Amino acid sequence: MRGNVRRSTWYLLLLTAAVLLGIGIAGAMLYDRAMVTDFARKNLPPGLPLLFGTDWMGRDMFARTLAGLSLSIRIGLLTAGVSAGLALILGVAAASVGGWVDSTLSWCMDLVLGIPHILLMMLLSLAFGKGFVGVVAAVSLSHWPSLARLLRGEVLQLRQAPYFRVAEHLGVSRLRMVRLHVLPHLLPQFLTALVLQFPHAILHEASITFLGFGLSAEQPAIGVILSESMGYLTTGRWWLALFPGLALVGVVVLFAQMGERLRRLLDPASVHE
Repeated sequence: MRGNVRRSTWYLLLLTAAVLLGIGIAGAMLYDRAMVTDFARKNLPPGLPLLFGTDWMGRDMFARTLAGLSLSIRIGLLTAGVSAGLALILGVAAASVGGWVDSTLSWCMDLVLGIPHILLMMLLSLAFGKGFVGVVAAVSLSHWPSLARLLRGEVLQLRQAPYFRVAEHLGVSRLRMVRLHVLPHLLPQFLTALVLQFPHAILHEASITFLGFGLSAEQPAIGVILSESMGYLTTGRWWLALFPGLALVGVVVLFAQMGERLRRLLDPASVHE
């Protein structure tokens, strides 16, 4: 019975990862199709063979939605990786070095957390020229403080452990302590937080793109699709926003579920389940 719980958790984790991988690959393959315009079939409602209908330029909304999700997933993977890596480095450095380094980094964390999140991302995106680079910089540089503070607290707690104090008294270098004790201890929390960063990164990328501070309008991004569809909802073309919006929510939920499954697998208490 105990093994069945962990086995089912593994199956669900792998299934979720496979679905997200499939969306990413399918969206990349349909990118060219998503850009094709055909005014002879514009504003068609959902049906066969156009499952999500077409927009005011005759573009296939199913292809555009998958292409947008694929782009969002790639941006989410990149920004979550950069943000989590930055949080790991700064959080460990603050707790391990201490002194003025800890004070400075803690002040930076408080400063970033004190600015409204969406405003900070818009300012960062503008500072880096918007577009792909601006979105990646905005999401990456605004998501690291919370995780960095969590990891800093874990390291400070670990430094109070008896074996850690004994190693310090024996003259083991800080770099060696980090490599042998700190990083292995932080690995479960880091991996879980890394996966849970994905849904936040995807939603925030879509948010600032929707507001006009992200990806350019010619790209089939979900934020662009939703922003453009707002002007056509009053004319009864509900499918232009409904299906892309539901698809975005579905991907975010899948990433959140994958993070929760991973957290359960890495939790030491789940070994006996």
